[in-house]
Amino acid sequence: MSRWAPDAQGRLEDAALSLFAERGYNDTTVADIAERAGLTRRSFFRYFPDKREVLFARSASLTKLWEDTITHAPKDATAVEAVGAALAATAEMFANRKKFVSKRQAIINVTPELQERELVKLASMADATAVLLQERGVDEDVARLVAHMGTTVLRIGFDRWVEPANKLALATILQQLLEVGDGVVATPSKPRPRRRATVA
Repeated sequence: MSRWAPDAQGRLEDAALSLFAERGYNDTTVADIAERAGLTRRSFFRYFPDKREVLFARSASLTKLWEDTITHAPKDATAVEAVGAALAATAEMFANRKKFVSKRQAIINVTPELQERELVKLASMADATAVLLQERGVDEDVARLVAHMGTTVLRIGFDRWVEPANKLALATILQQLLEVGDGVVATPSKPRPRRRATVA
């Protein structure tokens, strides 16, 4: 089949997910993926540098959406509100891709190499977010804290979303988790005075 066949990238992604689920990530080769997709190895490398990046190819789009949303958030938005807007935009982006996300997450959860890649991606997003928040005038420590809270909400939210028993939309889950995180951040750091024991 021609390497110029329609939606070659999508077919390679579908083929890779199916093979990773059937054989395991480590026992699947680039040649296997290309063959399953009806394409050549050369076609595979037009879209992905290696088989690992099949699962992370859309990260660039997510990162751009995330950063653009924070950058263009209203000037009077707080750090948490700006990150909340980025989470909402992410939820909209993935609203119709639950099946793909579920398969992808299942593979990552059983493959240490992919788990490490996922953590590196999230750490990079958090660092970039902290910089963007500081450019909006947010204190450095607050910016870093809220940035890492945002990516943690994203990671936990996706895990919750793909659970078989879950019935909630991704947007709802992310909003709920953000509210929990915001409450923790807003909790006073000074210890509350102890109540004196009363004698009955």
